[in-house]
Parts: sequence; structure tokens; C-alpha cells
Amino acid sequence: MAAQDNYNLQQNEGGSVQAETAWKDSPFHVSGLTVAYHHKPVLWNVTYTAPKGELIGIIGPNGAGKSTFLKAALGLIPKLSGETTVFGKPVRKMMDKVAYVPQRNAVDWDFPATAVDVVMMGLYAKVGWFRWLGRRQRQEALKSLEAVGMTAFADRQIGQLSGGQQQRVFLARALAQDADVYLMDEPFAGVDAATEKAIIEVLRTLVKRGKTILVVHHDLESVTQYYSHVLLINGQHIASGPTAEAFTAENLQKAYGGRLASTQLEGLQSSAKEQE
Repeated sequence: MAAQDNYNLQQNEGGSVQAETAWKDSPFHVSGLTVAYHHKPVLWNVTYTAPKGELIGIIGPNGAGKSTFLKAALGLIPKLSGETTVFGKPVRKMMDKVAYVPQRNAVDWDFPATAVDVVMMGLYAKVGWFRWLGRRQRQEALKSLEAVGMTAFADRQIGQLSGGQQQRVFLARALAQDADVYLMDEPFAGVDAATEKAIIEVLRTLVKRGKTILVVHHDLESVTQYYSHVLLINGQHIASGPTAEAFTAENLQKAYGGRLASTQLEGLQSSAKEQE
């Protein structure tokens, strides 16, 4: 083998070791995720390694598979292939490290539970499913409700709350879990401006504590304001990385195609530059 060939081999091997170390250290790594509904692929061979301690926006057009990505990665829906690890271990063994906030339309709001009851449900991962939740857990739940400005509604049935209030309750439940990784499916959808501001402030506080947060997000104009990193998908991985590097007109065009007018792309690019 020629000396140069041997050098290239060593370089490749070194890169492989670094890549392996990267995903094993990652709080959330998905490899080769493929999902199909009724034999029609929704996601195809998506691989993504989330950086630790970042607020990450999952971006893509409607029907791109953003929500499916989260649910399949957690094993909540069937997949054809793919593995998910949390700090290098299978996600099924690390669910106590992960908090998931579903879309509001996926929740049965007629369920006879109060806001504090819903938050306390998030504590079962800590105490065990067959343990009684007592006064201590209620105090933890109330503390989480206080963090999202919902203490006054603690004993209100969840179906009697507004959309924004319901979203705050589910955020409080995620806070009570004290997870390392938070996966949130469109938490800003259908909420008022005050709730959106409250949610993003809570998320930023969590990031300062070293938490990793992935958020399915649909408002492109606020991406550069909210997220330090992005993952663009449309059936497959389009681009990912720091927002300033990955949230570009070229990548948006790949993800959205003709769905975004050139004027929109230019506006988003100008907004991104202003944020730098």
C-alpha cells in the first residue's frame, strides 16, 4: 500500500472514531429512520445527531414528516428501520431522561383530570408507575405550574382551559420530569403571543441548565430568533447545523421547493443576517 493511501486510510479511520464518539455523546441521536404509512414512505433513512445543550428547531413544510420523526424516534409509532439513542444507549432504556410534549390535537381534553393532575403524571417516571403520588409530588407539580404562570388554574379541569393554557400545562408536566432531552411537537401552534413568549423563555432557561430541546416549528420568520440549531427535513434529511449555517435560502429551497416565493426567501435571509 502506498504511503499516501495508508495516510488516507488513517484519516478515514480517525474520522469514523470521531463520528462514533459524537453520536455516543449526543443526548439524542437517530440513525437510518424510515417510516411508511400504508406502504407510502413518509421518512426515508433520516440520520441526525443533536448537539448537547442547544435549542433546535425542526423545520419543513406541512407533510414533511416532522411530527412523525419525533414519534417514530421515540417508538410511539411503527417504523421500518432506524435506531434512536440517548447518550449512546437505546432510547427505550433511557425514557426517564426524555420528556415529550405532543401536539394539542393529540390529547383527549375531556379526560377528567385537573391541571395539577396532568403535571403529576409526568412524575411517574421518577417514582415508578405503581407508586402512590403524594403531597411531595403535588408540591413539585405546583412548582412547575408556577414556572409557566398556571398556579391559579391548578385545580381547573384541563378541558376548561384555553389552548394556550393547555399548552402551558403540558410544558409544566415536561418541566416536572426534569429530563435531559425535551421533544416538543409544535408547542406554539394556536397559542397567543403572551403564551408563546412564556414558552420560549422557559425553554431558554432549560438550555442554560444544559438541557437539549428539539421543537417542531412552523413559523419560519421566528426561526432565527428562537433556535441556535436547526434540522430541515422533507421526507429526508435536507440540512442541519447551527442556524446561521443551515438556515439558508438554498436549503430552504431544497426543503420547500416552489412552496416558498423568492420574496419570502429573501426576507428570511435578511432576517437571518440581522440576527448574526
